[in-house]
Amino acid sequence: MDKIKVIVTGAGALLGQGMIRSLKQSSLKTHIVGLDPSPYSAGLYWSDSSHLIPFANDPNYIDYIINIIKLELPDAILVGTDVELHSFAKHRQMLEDEYGVHILVSSTRVIDIADDKYLTYKFLKNNGFSFPETCLPGDEEKLIAKVGFPLIVKPRIGARSYGVHKVNDQDTLNRLIKNKDKVLIQEYVSTSEDEYTASALVFNGSCDASIVMRRELRDGNTYRVYVEQYNKLNQRIRALGETLNPHGSVNFQFRLDGSQIKVFEINSRFSGTTPLRAHAGFNEVELCLRRILWDEPIIQPQIEEMTILRHWSETIIKKDNLINYIEK
Repeated sequence: MDKIKVIVTGAGALLGQGMIRSLKQSSLKTHIVGLDPSPYSAGLYWSDSSHLIPFANDPNYIDYIINIIKLELPDAILVGTDVELHSFAKHRQMLEDEYGVHILVSSTRVIDIADDKYLTYKFLKNNGFSFPETCLPGDEEKLIAKVGFPLIVKPRIGARSYGVHKVNDQDTLNRLIKNKDKVLIQEYVSTSEDEYTASALVFNGSCDASIVMRRELRDGNTYRVYVEQYNKLNQRIRALGETLNPHGSVNFQFRLDGSQIKVFEINSRFSGTTPLRAHAGFNEVELCLRRILWDEPIIQPQIEEMTILRHWSETIIKKDNLINYIEK
């Protein structure tokens, strides 16, 4: 098999670095092109070639991406941060048609549902799936009457538990939602021992592979996972994936409430636990690349049961080795 060239954006983010690690763990022969706005991003120095780019809200962002595509001639682009998803979704068809590159990104519809946790709740409710009872400020009295305390207050748009509060009383609730129109209030589901993260691979409305892992969190990130077969949970995750209909990988984070899966977050992309899944035999980055590059069918891998412990490591940048911007 010839070597393929893959651009990975967000080389300074947990997700971007996880995709780079998954590529290095795969059976593919790759040339990895790392992109990030900061020269102090570890993933840039794990890549075979690297470039600095503006932040996604810069009006010249896509022009920089096009410039790098012309220079590097990549086979595929993997998006490593949430803030870049809309730009790539909007320009995907143009970039693929003009430059022959394959971009793994879902539609703006899917991205919007995943980004906004109130839209996530409405998607689950409207399609007959279980969900945490949820409301916007102004309707909290009905929610309290239905589920009581504790409750969760969190931003409608956010990740990694930023701004998430467990609320045990009315006064605290009133303080957290006062004059805030971008938060929601949600039922507190089960316990932290019942929390799971799952991935489903979906193309053209069909989910042919999935994996479920129970997890423990620290500072909003998964730091310990328990991999088992979870056959019944996987069946429901596949149904969720096919109903949402992303392009590629989608991540569902949920808690079990008795036998009910109550999803509280969707990521319309690979997730921070992507490299952990690769250790268990589920290298979703490789599976998706084989599908979009060569139209290889996705076949459910055999999952190896294990416990995965996450830990810190280091990347050393020697003096004068910082990545610089390319000339336009």
